[in-house]
Amino acid sequence: MINITVNTLLDNVKKYNNGDLTIVSKAYEYANFMHRNQRRNSGEAYIIHPLNVAYILSEMHADVDTICAGLLHDTLEDTESTKEELINIFNSDIANLVDGVTKMGKMNFSSKTEQEMANTRKIITSVKNDIRIIIIKLADRLHNMRTLEFKSEFKQKKISLDTMDIFVPLAYYIGAYRIKMELEDLSFMYLRPTEYRKIGESVGSAVFNRNSCIKEMLNCINGMLDSETIPHEIKVRIKNIYGVYKSLHRDISNINEINEMHDLVSLKIMVDEIKNCYITLGLIHSKYNPLNNKFKDYIYNPKINLYRSIHTTVFGPLDKLIQTQIRTFDMDKIASFGIAAYWDKKSDNVKDIMQKELNQNFEFYKSLANIDSIFEDNRDFVSHVRSEIFSDSIYVYALNGGMVELPVGATIIDLAYKLGSDVGNTLIGAIVNDKPVNDMGYVLRNNDRIKVITDKNALLSREDWLDKAKTSYAKSKIKELIKK
Repeated sequence: MINITVNTLLDNVKKYNNGDLTIVSKAYEYANFMHRNQRRNSGEAYIIHPLNVAYILSEMHADVDTICAGLLHDTLEDTESTKEELINIFNSDIANLVDGVTKMGKMNFSSKTEQEMANTRKIITSVKNDIRIIIIKLADRLHNMRTLEFKSEFKQKKISLDTMDIFVPLAYYIGAYRIKMELEDLSFMYLRPTEYRKIGESVGSAVFNRNSCIKEMLNCINGMLDSETIPHEIKVRIKNIYGVYKSLHRDISNINEINEMHDLVSLKIMVDEIKNCYITLGLIHSKYNPLNNKFKDYIYNPKINLYRSIHTTVFGPLDKLIQTQIRTFDMDKIASFGIAAYWDKKSDNVKDIMQKELNQNFEFYKSLANIDSIFEDNRDFVSHVRSEIFSDSIYVYALNGGMVELPVGATIIDLAYKLGSDVGNTLIGAIVNDKPVNDMGYVLRNNDRIKVITDKNALLSREDWLDKAKTSYAKSKIKELIKK
């Protein structure tokens, strides 16, 4: 692991930011002074932690205010610093970011559980004010997980569970796959060390057995793209250990299935423009037979966190299954860092662009806003976020509204209200996979194709729908309709 110093940080920021970095040095000096008498569990000076958080942010090409907030993120919580002081020394933007990542004090709550629920809500709902707060919290959690070895076993497991429950889903929903996968593996390592070790060994062995196949395919695809003069870069991606664990249905007795896993090894092919993505696809299929049921076009139909790529699994040399992921260079940045990739737009108002993009195009933001408006109690809020947003999801194709994400167990009623309260209130039927369905409590499955049928003149009794709906938003709208 790199030994991060303030000079290391500044050098990394200079790679993408040509502006004056005096304020970053100033933030470091202030944080170093305020934390001067503090030590981490490892025994090292506390400043090492905020330095690493800021460095992680710099790897995402964060703006200067966010870098400063990374350096200062623990000053309000762990030192005598005040928000007013941060405003006077730095600026209100930095002060608001630091305040956003600061936990609420114990004095405001009657129990530790109540405090934890309030702080969890504060973290989750901070996306409504400034998405950068979540990104700083993810960087903070990532470095804490990287250095979790110095905590007691009890705290290791407790922090890892919290990471899996809250921070992994947050990373996924803003599209920060690189952070998500590392958080998953680090948490899994502490929660299930035996399974982690066994899967890691099996993955290593399976990848070793495919090495010659991978090299041959790399040479072949590079040659085909060179002959078409398509600018490109190819990287080898290995499925993360927790991802393999999930593919084994969380059952270690299925470990031999790793050798047959279609996406264990992927060739990540980046090209310059969308047109060349499809030319590349044609070239690959002309050389290697595809596994037809493992083809996904996320360029034409992006995931709900803006992930875009073409996935096709093919039979490589010696009939080894190899997945190829084809995308543009810009898509690859989004695939790695999600909405944080917008920092590369070099715009003066990039934070506003990021926030607007989140509000308009990220489906989870709308679901979160609905739950936040319904539940005042922090415990109820966190419970419903976990069961409706952070739980396993299904994706259905609503012919009235494109791809829609819903929690497992959702029904046609939930889908209708997801499409709009007017749609839900006038729902009278649906066609699922070309077959009429009269029971609006029909539980949807992944990849179902649904056409919702409505009638503005229909006056139906909705009381029984309360038991059939799964999402709190649908239930709240049904209750409103019953009152009317």
